[in-house]
Amino acid sequence: MKKVFVQTFGCQMNVADSAEMLGALVARGAKETADIDDADIILVNTCTVREHAEHKAVSYLGRLEKWKAARSGRVIIFAGCAAQRLGEKLKKSYPFLDIIAGAKGIENFGGVLDESGLFGAEHGGDIIKKSTVTDFVTVMRGCDFQCSYCIVPSVRGPVKCLPPKDILAQVKMLVARGVKEIVLLGQTVNAYKYEGIDFADLLEMVAAEPGVERVRFMSPHPLYITPKLVDVIKNNPKIAKHVHLPAQSGSDKILKDMKRGYDAKTLLDKINALKNAGVLVSTDIVIGYPGETEEDFNDTLKLVDAAKFSFAYCFKFSPRADTPAASLKNAVPDKEVEKRLDILLNKIKGLAAAAYDSAVGTRQEVLVETPYKGRTSGNLWVKFPSKQQAGNVVTVLIKRSDGTLLYSE
Repeated sequence: MKKVFVQTFGCQMNVADSAEMLGALVARGAKETADIDDADIILVNTCTVREHAEHKAVSYLGRLEKWKAARSGRVIIFAGCAAQRLGEKLKKSYPFLDIIAGAKGIENFGGVLDESGLFGAEHGGDIIKKSTVTDFVTVMRGCDFQCSYCIVPSVRGPVKCLPPKDILAQVKMLVARGVKEIVLLGQTVNAYKYEGIDFADLLEMVAAEPGVERVRFMSPHPLYITPKLVDVIKNNPKIAKHVHLPAQSGSDKILKDMKRGYDAKTLLDKINALKNAGVLVSTDIVIGYPGETEEDFNDTLKLVDAAKFSFAYCFKFSPRADTPAASLKNAVPDKEVEKRLDILLNKIKGLAAAAYDSAVGTRQEVLVETPYKGRTSGNLWVKFPSKQQAGNVVTVLIKRSDGTLLYSE
């Protein structure tokens, strides 16, 4: 039996895609191993959303030449978003590479394996899942937006929503394996639509599955935060009271240049609707987009102050080849970007601490993820005073906060 080692770079969707591709390999007689030296096959699932991520994956590929030469018959599979963008030219630079499987073809990965002639016939198998508490289910792939800085539409393709019956089948499988929290994934996950079933409907369907204790999702787009969706999140106790909503900027000018499809007021209205429903909101923010002035940056700070995000991932603008923003000339000087990023990070740190501090004195339902730690519905980490059973949902009194962790009674 051939053994396969999986190396995944990038987002949670890549983790889910790796599990799906591993399932196709297992169905053809392979078995996963955690020891790369013991492996006959390496599956490298890649990310290209930022230049650094792509370089990291390609550099890893280069180092595999010695691994392959050490034993006859070894196979290297380079998959995912970087594979989609770079395509067949990879084999010119890395002739030892056996299979290239781009992100647009994940659903046909089994066919790619069969066409290679390197594997036996499919004999059944399943998506491989490892988690015992939280796991991911992809509900849609691709993106129909054309944000000026984003390469995802070109490497993932247009939106394709999976049938609810397939999604629920995966959920049932995970629950049978002990998973308690389901995280629904999609590039613009709340744009989900399948034969009259929208994302709010899907959330309720997943939450209704016996054994599901909590449902989360990522990454939503602000334009699809609808009153119906807000009401479902508010009223269904199994749906997490936390939404990670990428804002990207608080400047109307920058948002327009980014082609995000909303202005700062619309964005803040969506955030306030969620917060009024008892939902904690975190975000992504890009600093130093070409043409960003001091005034634009101050508008972002104003949005952050008004939204009071519970957390934020803050990034320096990174131009990606094959995107409109890559050709823009009016770059913000690196020193200025660093200064702005430092200001923003300090502000976010304070807001995150305030979100944790505000939970002190409250009773919270916490899903136990490790014997001594778990997360609230609002995605705040809690430490327990005594050992708990992973997978249980416990109600605790929050006694204190250190700004990054809650301590319970």
